[in-house]
Amino acid sequence: MGENRAPLQFDDIPFDFGAVGDARPLEVRDALTACAWILADENHESGLAGQITARGPQPDSYWTLPLGLGFDEAAPEALVLVDGELRTLEGRGAPNPATRFHLWVYRARPDVHAIVHTHPPYGSVLAAAAKPLVVAHMDSTPLFDDCAFLPEWPGVPVADREGAIICTALGQRHAIVLANHGILTAGRHVQEAAFLAVFMERAARMQVRAAALGGVKPVPDAEARAARDFLRRDGIVLQTFAYWMRRAQRRRGLA
Repeated sequence: MGENRAPLQFDDIPFDFGAVGDARPLEVRDALTACAWILADENHESGLAGQITARGPQPDSYWTLPLGLGFDEAAPEALVLVDGELRTLEGRGAPNPATRFHLWVYRARPDVHAIVHTHPPYGSVLAAAAKPLVVAHMDSTPLFDDCAFLPEWPGVPVADREGAIICTALGQRHAIVLANHGILTAGRHVQEAAFLAVFMERAARMQVRAAALGGVKPVPDAEARAARDFLRRDGIVLQTFAYWMRRAQRRRGLA
């Protein structure tokens, strides 16, 4: 009683987030399939406008869904491997030509191994209003100081000009709001890209809804930074993705 103790810090917590549940390594096509299902369940579907990709085994190659297949229709065997000229190297079908701008991100960012680009409802509201994302809730803090903003739409991103503009605006961050367009997240792996995309849309939803109460109140920088560093730990990201994947499998009668 009365003993003085230093405040507990995040890094002092003796807990292995990678030792609980099911966060086993996933083959890239399995991870992309789960990512697609998760995005469909989270209402990121907007016709065929969104894309998900992951780096392939050769330079400038990546895995993606073929044009015409929706997120909820994804399957490992349906994915195609394409090269930098959008030629199919493996699988059947052609990629969405809008994935070309993903190449610019991959070429500029060796740390990025997966990209999610979607037009979800509330992220699209921010995009239509040309408003950047505000980190105003604990669940939004994984995006603190890591979400860029492109204030002008460069056009349909099917050519090199649009790719260069989007890539430059993203810089070294892992997420971006694209005015008049949608959102994009870039992760070290598929799981991180999906994790950021889901929480980015949820943050946008809170921001739009909070407007009815006078707007959002940003989380103080120091606290937001500490929460981001904690919540972006690989173990938390992978375990969260694994939970979402199990939920998606149950909804499809696969678990």
